[in-house]
Amino acid sequence: MKLIIQIPCYNEEKTLPVTLAALPRQVEGFDEVEWLVIDDGSTDKTIDTAVGNGVDHVVRLPKHQGLAKGFMAGVDACLKFGADVIVNTDADNQYFAGDIPALTGPILEGKAQIVIGERPIMKMAQFSFMKKQFQKLGSWVVRQASKTNIPDATSGFRAMNRDAALQMHVFGEYTYTLETIIQAGQKNLSIIAVPVRVNEDLRPSKLLKSVFSYISKSIITIIRVFVIYKAFRFFFVIGATLFTSGVIIGLRYLYLFYEGQGRGHTQSLILVSILCGIGFQTILVAFLADLLAVNRRLLAEVRYKLRKMDS
Repeated sequence: MKLIIQIPCYNEEKTLPVTLAALPRQVEGFDEVEWLVIDDGSTDKTIDTAVGNGVDHVVRLPKHQGLAKGFMAGVDACLKFGADVIVNTDADNQYFAGDIPALTGPILEGKAQIVIGERPIMKMAQFSFMKKQFQKLGSWVVRQASKTNIPDATSGFRAMNRDAALQMHVFGEYTYTLETIIQAGQKNLSIIAVPVRVNEDLRPSKLLKSVFSYISKSIITIIRVFVIYKAFRFFFVIGATLFTSGVIIGLRYLYLFYEGQGRGHTQSLILVSILCGIGFQTILVAFLADLLAVNRRLLAEVRYKLRKMDS
């Protein structure tokens, strides 16, 4: 059994040595433990630092492509190098490496295919009140979309077995955390969460450049999650709301008309036609989106089988 611990990196020459120093070379249940660093177009000495600190594999992206692309590049490389289990952690040493056996244990025992490390978010002083609330909101949205019960969906400290990794594909560029859990739920992969510990911050979060940036990107990510993975529900609810509003206004107009008060409410008829028209069209979009979702699932199944054959 081979375990590969992957670390996506972007300009991490200062923090990477601390992170690597804490990683284990032996984990119960595995014959081999290897380290893999994904260099996401760094402009500093991240690669030299990785090699100098004993990293087994380095994946180099020619330019900065974002955390999600780096994560998937690492997963593909781990599969190529024969990983039976993949653990993902961050280069800033946020996660306590001593809890890696807690992530891999349920996989080795056959209890789960994917294990997410649950951080004590409410107790983390380095997280602002606003960030804590958006972490909770994001996790709630993911639970609704994926039908899973993961309390910390934004945690990057996670493990997956080979079969689950073969089925993963991230469409977004900002982060992989939410999307991969939703995919796991939709593909009926067994996924659980285990409590993990965290370390002191070595640097500010690179995803959190400002509170406004974090909030705006979080909102966009949450909406995008629903549009991609719950397209029918997303568009149908909007369409049904608009159409129903038009019907209610139309019934109000008819009531006023039969009461002899129809004059002066012509604008209501215009609003009814607009709301019902847009609502009906949006409902049609919901059905078209559902057909596209079916095609996407079929393509994902074909991609999985091809990757499995290649590996």
